[in-house]
Amino acid sequence: MFKRLSKYWWCQILGWGAYAFLYFFFGYFFDFLGTSMLIHVLEVVVLGILITHAFRAIIVKFKWIEKPFENVAIYFFFGILVCAALDSFLLTCLAWLINPSHLEFDFNNYWLKVIFQQTVFLALWAVIYFMWHYVEESRNSQLGQLKLEATVRTLELKTIKSQLNPHFIFNALNSIRALVDENPRRARTAITELSNILRNSMQADKAETVSMENELSIVKDYLALENIRFEERLKVQYDIDPETLELPIPPLMLQTLVENAIKHGISREVNGGLILIGSHVHDMQHEITIRNTGQIIENLNGNGFGLASTRQRLGLLFGRRASFEIYNLDKATVEAKVLMPLL
Repeated sequence: MFKRLSKYWWCQILGWGAYAFLYFFFGYFFDFLGTSMLIHVLEVVVLGILITHAFRAIIVKFKWIEKPFENVAIYFFFGILVCAALDSFLLTCLAWLINPSHLEFDFNNYWLKVIFQQTVFLALWAVIYFMWHYVEESRNSQLGQLKLEATVRTLELKTIKSQLNPHFIFNALNSIRALVDENPRRARTAITELSNILRNSMQADKAETVSMENELSIVKDYLALENIRFEERLKVQYDIDPETLELPIPPLMLQTLVENAIKHGISREVNGGLILIGSHVHDMQHEITIRNTGQIIENLNGNGFGLASTRQRLGLLFGRRASFEIYNLDKATVEAKVLMPLL
């Protein structure tokens, strides 16, 4: 039975029960607890529940809570006065019926005393009721906003990844096409590497983040394909802390930055160059660095799709706790650095 009671009825029972308990508590300690007081408290509790329940029915029917605060304050003020007057009048009538001789010449004065008391209690009830619904509405509104933001973020991430995949596949196919005639065996191996990349990227589409180890395997297959084009002109080194292999990063982010290093760095150098991929933890942050031979001649800081998508995804996933920079480390090297919080 009690499990079926709503929060509203629990509040009603507990609130008016606390009212009765305080009356009995002070009545016992100050020695004015008697039959007449027990009857009075019972009348106050029963009528209080009935009057406030009727008041709530009016609030719900006319949707007072949804109206502007100025209107709500006026409605509640007059509603409290009407309910207090009605409650006090009924209490006075019941008191007169139970003991008419006691109130034979004092009906009006007794009613005025009771109405002040009931106005205070009903005002307290109305404030608690209003604050409860205000907090509930505020919390529901915040939850709705968070759900909306999460939905928008998920859609944005899916859009970015759907743009990255065709961009990546196009470059990989170009590398394989160069091998079809001159080295068919290597072309078959390259197709296998591409299939591995596609399989991993399809799995990555289902998650907001992947492990560093998983992303690194995609990058190694990608660099194997790029090595077809550049041969001895492309050298790769890794400086990976094993403890970072399980850390989460955005899917295809590392591959995008490596691709950017090849496109804007290695491919522009006559003798090719070196790509160094690093992954470490510093000051409670996961630091990923990609260094490549070359120089930033034009302002690539945010103009390219790959770099812009990296910033956008980091912002969506980590907010201001993550950062991305790309700059000339020295006269012959460019460095891209990503900092992400440890989750």
